[in-house]
This record gives sequence, C-alpha cells and structure tokens, in this order.
Amino acid sequence: MKLLVFVLNKEEFLEEVLEAYVEAGIPGATILDSEGLGYFLAYEVPLFAGFKEFMKGNKPYNKTILSVVKDEKAVGRLVPILDEVVGGLQNPGTGVIFTLPIEWGYGFARLDDDEE
Repeated sequence: MKLLVFVLNKEEFLEEVLEAYVEAGIPGATILDSEGLGYFLAYEVPLFAGFKEFMKGNKPYNKTILSVVKDEKAVGRLVPILDEVVGGLQNPGTGVIFTLPIEWGYGFARLDDDEE
C-alpha cells in the first residue's frame, strides 16, 4: 500500500481532480486545506515581509489530497489525467504529487474487502 499525496495549488480544479481519482480507480481521499511556507512567511511573519513582492500572483491556499492506494497501477493511471487537468504538473504553481510506503495501518476495511 502507498500513501498518495497530491498538493493542488489551483483550487479551482478540485472537482475535476476528484473526478480523475475516481476515473483512475482511487475511490477515496481526504482533502485538507493547506498553505505554503513561502506565503505564510510573507504574510504572517513580519521578519519576512519582503517576501510579499516575491509572492505576488501566487495563490495563498491550496488543497492537499491524501489517499491510501492498494493498486499502485492506479497512480500510473491518475498522473497523466491530473497532468491534463491542471495544465502540466511540470509547470510552477500547479501542484506536486508523490507516494510514500505505508508500513502499517489499521482500519482500512474498504481496501481489504477484496481479499476475503
């Protein structure tokens, strides 16, 4: 199993992103409101107020989407769809996606249903 993390910088694409998850075979996700460090420093820490000019045009908030993925092929199906939805993940300010191994977990009943 993997933890799939996608930080979406363009919140206006959230609905399409979630549709992409379902299309790729990833039916569940947790969506968190999040904020980047640069924006936080520029607007919340007076010492770094000079960053405000650097941050112009960047959106202050983003969405972080977490999913536990059993079928790792689903990640391979998801990435090209997301790439198209957000206009290219290689472009700055669109988002980042990565996976982490899950060594242990409990309560993943939906993921284990097909093993019975």
